[in-house]
Amino acid sequence: MDIIHLIPGVLLYYLCFIPVLTFHEFAHAWIAWKCGDDTAKKLGRVSLNPIVHMEWIGTVVLPLLAIFLQMKGSAVGGFIIGWGKPVPVDPSNLRSARRDDTLIALAGPGMNLILAFLLTGTAVLGMLMVTRNIAPGLGAILRALSENLVWVNLSLAFFNMIPIPPLDGSHVVKNLVNMSYETYWRLTQYGFFAIILVINVPGVRLTMAQLMRTTHLWMLRAYGLG
Repeated sequence: MDIIHLIPGVLLYYLCFIPVLTFHEFAHAWIAWKCGDDTAKKLGRVSLNPIVHMEWIGTVVLPLLAIFLQMKGSAVGGFIIGWGKPVPVDPSNLRSARRDDTLIALAGPGMNLILAFLLTGTAVLGMLMVTRNIAPGLGAILRALSENLVWVNLSLAFFNMIPIPPLDGSHVVKNLVNMSYETYWRLTQYGFFAIILVINVPGVRLTMAQLMRTTHLWMLRAYGLG
């Protein structure tokens, strides 16, 4: 398939990625605010406006490249590699620095899992509309769009839980082992390269894919399917 024919699919998947990422970053900022740090709120980050959460490389270039490679059948593009503008957190403002930092880190992936569950429900609704011949055209669109969004949410949730700085999973590990902030930020300098290497290890990709499939199956079962 040539590049021109891939463009609509790439843009559609990317347009699904942006709201998913927006909710992810909003969740980080909102929980930080509720835990006592209003740094992100003062910067307008407690918002569902995608523009305030976007950055050029992490939100535009790499996700589009990853989606394009995936649609071309390249294993390198097997998962969305992307992130929003980091949500600023001042640990000194948190009521319990390590506990609250863990909650803030888990908020983004947690939001993605909640969205994936809700969207699984709309996908099931779309399927029922088709099978029961109730506006089947609309049902087919609803199912396809919802399923796309489910997988984007699951991809972002599990990708961000990889325990490599600065991904969310690394904050959880940092707080579990009581790592100092100085050590953590030194490791963060090499995080981007480590992430690229790790996600291209076949065993890592297979494990993430299995986690995503299993989670989706549990969600389907919650709706009486699967």
